[in-house]
Amino acid sequence: MKGLILSGGKGTRMRPLTHTSAKQLIPVANKPVLAYGIEAIVAAGIEDIGIIVSPETGDEIRECVKDGARFRANVTYIKQDAPRGLAHAVLTAESFLRDSPFVMYLGDNLLQHGITPLVEEYRSLNCNSEILLTKVPNPSQFGVAELSSEGRVVKLTEKPQHPKSDLALVGVYMFDENIFDAAKAIKPSKRGELEITDAIQWLLDHDFTVHPHIVKGWWKDTGKIEDMLEANRTVLDTFERDVRGKIETSSAIEGKVVIEDGAEIVDSVVRGPAIIGSGARVVHAYVGPYTSIGNGCSLEYCEIENSIVLENSTIAHVDGRIEASLIGKNVKICRTHRKPAAYRFMLGDNSEVGIT
Repeated sequence: MKGLILSGGKGTRMRPLTHTSAKQLIPVANKPVLAYGIEAIVAAGIEDIGIIVSPETGDEIRECVKDGARFRANVTYIKQDAPRGLAHAVLTAESFLRDSPFVMYLGDNLLQHGITPLVEEYRSLNCNSEILLTKVPNPSQFGVAELSSEGRVVKLTEKPQHPKSDLALVGVYMFDENIFDAAKAIKPSKRGELEITDAIQWLLDHDFTVHPHIVKGWWKDTGKIEDMLEANRTVLDTFERDVRGKIETSSAIEGKVVIEDGAEIVDSVVRGPAIIGSGARVVHAYVGPYTSIGNGCSLEYCEIENSIVLENSTIAHVDGRIEASLIGKNVKICRTHRKPAAYRFMLGDNSEVGIT
């Protein structure tokens, strides 16, 4: 069995961060989201993994994952010229996948219990496809599955205006070779993409077996900033206390806090769950619950909580508490003493700043 991870989307809902970085590499609890997917596939006993990449962000993903050896995987990179839909991605990877059943995993998804139960069930059922489903409060924003009273998949609809079910398709699917015929038979949707829901519906219409698997535990789609922060909170809650950095005696480390090698905490309070990355310095500062501080960051005379700060960023001498924020790499947020007193910003497209 093989794995296929989709990492070719443009991440428009995560701009401006995704103007310069792949959305799948934005970290949750200081680990790229993509790494969670690779680890889940390897944990299910699958080592041969293809990663769909775009021309814009493919090099960055290759630099992060390399040949996959550190994940105990063999990684092949497959370029998709443009995001033309999930079924198009399957066709793009056909030469890599054709000789094996495979799991397709959207690279910005997180699953509490991984995919091992799904893979094991698929292997035992001898069906043509298996889809992962979960109940959601807003099914119109997802592909939706309708099940019969016996629990069989009856119909799939992509983002219906009036959904007949609250069961959304999670971004994990199992397929055999029949999915290629399905993807070739369907037409692009109104948004110009080959939808995987249409391809699976084709399988159903042609009497192939599609088995539903209901998710146990949480599932997070990290496609938006608020989703990233929620995923960060959820993952940090699973951590145990692990303090390896340098802590001055005047500092207080409270609760489930991870402080990595080379980090330094001086005259500060870090209240977990939280993680402070390698080489970071926290001086006369407060880091509150559900905060991830990346490697090499510097925090001085500031307060922050429920936030993600990417590597090598600086926050210094900021009045008031920063919260519910996602701060990119090499960012500087600091108070200046230049006159006249005023706010001064240098912000990229689609940035958002809240001032109270």
